[in-house]
Amino acid sequence: MAETAFPSPTIPISDERQVLLGYLDFFREVALAKVAGMAPKDQTASPLASGWTPLELLNHLRHVERRWLEWGFCGVPMSDPWADHRDHRWHTDEDFAEISAQLERQAVVSRRVVEDHGLDEVGQPGERWDGDPPATLRRVLLHLVQEYARHCGHLDIVREMVDGAIGEDTGPLQ
Repeated sequence: MAETAFPSPTIPISDERQVLLGYLDFFREVALAKVAGMAPKDQTASPLASGWTPLELLNHLRHVERRWLEWGFCGVPMSDPWADHRDHRWHTDEDFAEISAQLERQAVVSRRVVEDHGLDEVGQPGERWDGDPPATLRRVLLHLVQEYARHCGHLDIVREMVDGAIGEDTGPLQ
């Protein structure tokens, strides 16, 4: 995993796409680092009543990027856009190395999509939108940033419950 610095609002970046990609890259890396710092047994277990595991959450995030950018915005046909769901909940049979590699490959695809389009460009009509008008790339990216930020917060709580790690720190509570 590369180490992306937090895209502070005080850093001048003239291309809004790069600002949004910076946040997306940062939160993706935070999510990966949070799960990478856990013992393998904790990556596949859940301390939560809802039952999702950290690996299931990472797999969900990969599929979220695919659904919103490739299937939704670009209109690329997908045989199973909801492959991260089984029996109305998140699911994965893969280990951290596999999910991490898939998420990093997805990051390359997502970056290419964003850099090839304008933020005001409207997505392709298709199933992703459930009959609603397609969203602009800007709205899709803002949705993805909030999705990642929210789930990084979930991982913060899980890490604190499991091993005491808090915030950006991956060590135990002092």
